[in-house]
Amino acid sequence: MKKFFEKNKIFLAIVVGALIIGGAIYLSSINRGEVAEKSPATGENCQNIPELPDNTLKLATKIIDGDTFLIEGGASVRILGIDADERGYPCYDAAKNKLEELILNKEVKLEKGPENIDQYCRYLRYVISDGQNISLELVKEGMAVARFSPEGTKYREEITQAEKEAKENKVGCKWSASIVPDSGVMENKEFQWEKLTPELTGLKVIGACSAGNYYGREVIVEGKIADAYCSKTNTVFLNFEKPYPNHCFVGVIFSSDQYKFVQNPENYYSNKNVRIRGEIKEYQGKPEIILNDPSQIEIGK
Repeated sequence: MKKFFEKNKIFLAIVVGALIIGGAIYLSSINRGEVAEKSPATGENCQNIPELPDNTLKLATKIIDGDTFLIEGGASVRILGIDADERGYPCYDAAKNKLEELILNKEVKLEKGPENIDQYCRYLRYVISDGQNISLELVKEGMAVARFSPEGTKYREEITQAEKEAKENKVGCKWSASIVPDSGVMENKEFQWEKLTPELTGLKVIGACSAGNYYGREVIVEGKIADAYCSKTNTVFLNFEKPYPNHCFVGVIFSSDQYKFVQNPENYYSNKNVRIRGEIKEYQGKPEIILNDPSQIEIGK
């Protein structure tokens, strides 16, 4: 046996080395797969999207909602600096109609922000039409709220100030006292709730995209989990209505509390309509509720 090892030590060294390298490559691929599975989707997957240079002029051909539209050629543009109501929320029609009035069938200038495209392969742009900043106009008229990523500093001061003034003066659909849209309650008869109801809790039920109006208050937030993922620190994020980073609201489960919940909550709650209960706090410009116990969350049936 000793003679065998002496005669074949070079061959054996090559085999051992190959096994070590192969194992490292395999483990690396697993880790990358885990990161890809747990991280939110990014625009890196949008391989066939043509380049859209900064300040490009394009014709707005169709309005999707209050912050999204199509340009000539069929590409989709998501307006930066704002967030307008989704379908089913109180100000959806008002915001969509206002955006149609401002840009439909008009040439618009598309200014780049910190990111080029989102996970839906939509161009992310500030929009200028007839010399007007469309984000600013929608917020001024109470049709949308200000919404910026941490890196989004362009026009932040003007749009944030416009939102403050619209709130104070109760301007437009978002803030009008007569319309009272900020409750954001979804009149969705398709789902039934057994535990998290106003009758049982004494709490108000609001839509996820209206959560930013209730900082410091305990409420029940209702909406659809658009995406969910587990971070490297084993914190679970449940993003409502839109995937990160355009989500309206987020439910957070820290690693220290996960043993109380179902296994892999990021998969269990994904794409489900849920209600969560708690005090709304602000983190990096977004409203959130920390989930310490499973009794705070319920799936609609």
